[in-house]
Amino acid sequence: MVSATPVVIYPPDEEGGRRVRIDGTILGRAYGVRDVAAFMQEAGLQDFDEMDVVRSALIEWRGGGPEVWTR
Repeated sequence: MVSATPVVIYPPDEEGGRRVRIDGTILGRAYGVRDVAAFMQEAGLQDFDEMDVVRSALIEWRGGGPEVWTR
């Protein structure tokens, strides 16, 4: 389950992927908001969707917000 620790989405890499860290663990790379929602669901937030990703205070976006997927 996601704690009060923010979810961190790192800046895009050369391939347009962004590392996703939840509760201090890197879960993988996301290539869009849908992928971030899937990681959130796997972390216990089953009802989390793309709109939740865009507006959630749980998520700290580094290197650009949810609209940035290229370097």
